Amino acid sequence: MSVPAESQAGDPRAAVASNPFWYHTLEVAPGVVTPGWFDLRPIVDLLPWPDVRGKRCLDVGTADGFLAFELERRGAGEVVAADLRDHELWDWPAHLRGRGLEYLRAVAGPEKGVGLRLARELLGSAVEAVDLSAYDLSPDSAGEFDVVVCGSLLLHLRDPLRALEAIRSVCRGQFLCTNQIDVRLTVVGRGLPLARLYGMSDVCQWWVPNPAGHRHMIESSAFAIERETRPYAIPFGAGHTPRGRSPRQLAGKLARRVACGGDGVPHHAILARPLG
Repeated sequence: MSVPAESQAGDPRAAVASNPFWYHTLEVAPGVVTPGWFDLRPIVDLLPWPDVRGKRCLDVGTADGFLAFELERRGAGEVVAADLRDHELWDWPAHLRGRGLEYLRAVAGPEKGVGLRLARELLGSAVEAVDLSAYDLSPDSAGEFDVVVCGSLLLHLRDPLRALEAIRSVCRGQFLCTNQIDVRLTVVGRGLPLARLYGMSDVCQWWVPNPAGHRHMIESSAFAIERETRPYAIPFGAGHTPRGRSPRQLAGKLARRVACGGDGVPHHAILARPLG
């Protein structure tokens, strides 16, 4: 059983160490940084942020809350952070679900939401955490928001377009969406909207598009695109599994550097507005 964040707030290092799995790299106190799997700090200013000052904002699929805390740091008036807390409700492929709950916990972390609760307490944040699937977003379940952000979630959903339509139902202003992209399809696709199906992945991935595919997903869900980024790479954090050095892995690293300007997970970000 995890130790409540409030009992550890006086010792940030002990609080960070109490959580065995951090998804995000967060500086939760001066000089105290979580050992996340991914480090968004070097790329956060590359994203096409809208003006969020004084606005009601939603972070969909928040994980440890990096983007929710960034919304707050940028002056949002209210921030809601939504994610599922039950591993069994994730869109696990059948071959992974068949391995049982203990395996799913090993992949996703032993208990979801612990990192967000700890970080919120240590940062003195007012972010509101809610247990809600992207599929279940609606004005009745969550209300409406001036700004919605969704970071690196769509690839983990079996039906990303259904989630995007649910997001549109609660977005009355602007939508910032980041998603992993496939480098090979980015290079060879030549602007065609393509996506690779990873249904047999061991890390719960489904559809990984190229940038044109990402744009098409957003537009086909009744959003108009305002701005977008070039491909970029999210660096791996201190907690990530060490990367291999086989010829194939080194070639992939080189391809990411050429296509995305650095090593890490290739991504693309879009700022859009709902139509109608």
